[in-house]
Amino acid sequence: MAYTAPLTYKGRPLVRCKNEIYYGSLEEPFVVFLQILTTKKEGEEEVADRVHLTLLSTDTTLSPKNRIIKQTDKNGLYNALDFATILLERQLADAKRNAPKKDAAKK
Repeated sequence: MAYTAPLTYKGRPLVRCKNEIYYGSLEEPFVVFLQILTTKKEGEEEVADRVHLTLLSTDTTLSPKNRIIKQTDKNGLYNALDFATILLERQLADAKRNAPKKDAAKK
């Protein structure tokens, strides 16, 4: 049985450890790594203020430096996750569009 992530955002898994969040599935060609850089106090709660996003390739044959596709900073976790969704969906669509066709490979 496939692993089901307990936490998802817009249908994609979220895995968090302290101030680091991975968004997306490692079975897909790309994921987004979010790092909470600063927090601020809102009422009695600490909430994310500045978040650094890194779009990463899941291709383990590439060096860590070459796995980085795009990077940016966003204010607030919601803005960061929304932007991460856009980055990930566009990159996955491009990868799917540019993937070699199975029928073409047989010829």
